[in-house]
Amino acid sequence: MIAFRVAAMAAVLVLVPGLASAQSEPLTVYRGATLIDGTGAPPKPGMSILVKGERIERIWRDGEIAFKLPPQTKVVDVSGQYVLPGLTDSHQHLATPPARTWAEAELKRSLYGGITSIRDMADDLRNVADLSRAARIGEIAGPDIYYAALMAGPSFFEDKRVHAASRGARAGEVGWMQAIGPRTDLPLAVAQARGLGASAIKVYANLPGETVAEIAAEAHRQGVPIWAHAAVFPATPAQVLDAKADVVSHVCMLAYQVSDPIPGQYHNRAAVEEGRFGQGVHPAMAGLYARMKADGVVLDATVRIYEAMKGRPAKPYCSTDLAARLTREALEAGVTISAGTDGASAPEAAYPSLHEELELLVDKAGFTPMQAIVAATRNGALSVRRDADFGTVEAGKLANLVFVAKDPTADIRNLRTVITTVKRGVAYARADYDPKADLAARKSQP
Repeated sequence: MIAFRVAAMAAVLVLVPGLASAQSEPLTVYRGATLIDGTGAPPKPGMSILVKGERIERIWRDGEIAFKLPPQTKVVDVSGQYVLPGLTDSHQHLATPPARTWAEAELKRSLYGGITSIRDMADDLRNVADLSRAARIGEIAGPDIYYAALMAGPSFFEDKRVHAASRGARAGEVGWMQAIGPRTDLPLAVAQARGLGASAIKVYANLPGETVAEIAAEAHRQGVPIWAHAAVFPATPAQVLDAKADVVSHVCMLAYQVSDPIPGQYHNRAAVEEGRFGQGVHPAMAGLYARMKADGVVLDATVRIYEAMKGRPAKPYCSTDLAARLTREALEAGVTISAGTDGASAPEAAYPSLHEELELLVDKAGFTPMQAIVAATRNGALSVRRDADFGTVEAGKLANLVFVAKDPTADIRNLRTVITTVKRGVAYARADYDPKADLAARKSQP
């Protein structure tokens, strides 16, 4: 457990404005950590963070400023620890098909592993919405969840997964899984997704470029972001970018820009033609990277999923080596890259799969540890358009923090030394988490 002690700060100069009358909101000072703020700036030792309720009130270096705090303030000595923004997994699936026991165990492992927000990339939103509510109010231990409603061409709805995520209803005809055709009322379709509380619309597969553009235009008119596969088949990556997608997923799907021709459907796609890439950056890819940088498109690279595909019966459509290479090229071209996983780590693993993605970004894609940290913090917040609320450690933002014992800028694996995760001001001590207690639940994933 965290050892709290009630105290005033050692040096007393002024009363912090607004705090004396804020008796209803708890006040906590985390004092003495090395701050890695999520911006990419160098670590700052000896920093203190004042949390008021669920938000950060003030940040200062020990000895530079002194405050008089109300006597009920809790002071937590975190000297020797490193504090970062809470991490974001920008690509997860929590309910395809729904399995509540498994999902709660996975969310718990994520929170105690340093993750304070998740981008759920289309599932049974009846289940995800309830998980989101429960995690948001502290009914279950888990990150905040931001989720998408899915749109795809009618032919995609032969996929068994969409039927599993629509049980009791007709896949393609529900607000969270919509088949889009020439007669679709797009304003109504987008409104239905909004009515489910979706943070975005995920454009998935089997749609031509002009239809992707029409969906995106209507979604943006209604203030809804577009999270798209980087290739929608037959829509090319260039057409997805033409449509002004806000976030694109799966770096290897960008590689279909050099395929001739691009596959016509998601389920019948051939593998990426890796032999076309040769040495250096392919001109077609350079063009995509430049457009993504100019338009502020976030790339949810998911290098980990290509590594995971190695153990599957079906041949992967792209190698880990190419995925890592393209991710590195995008980084060097100035593209904003977030850290998403598209899957869970092994049931017996003590930490969630986001740590695997970050380690691949460093080991395979050539990121520095700091660049990987930014991908999972600031850029993760950008992927869900919540950068005003979290992603960096700043006054006014949510108190989403993770404290670790070792310096993750020296070795990204040091993120696996979590001591405490703070979500919306509530502390979750890693010492209180027993990975073995939920092992059976994690093994129950469908």
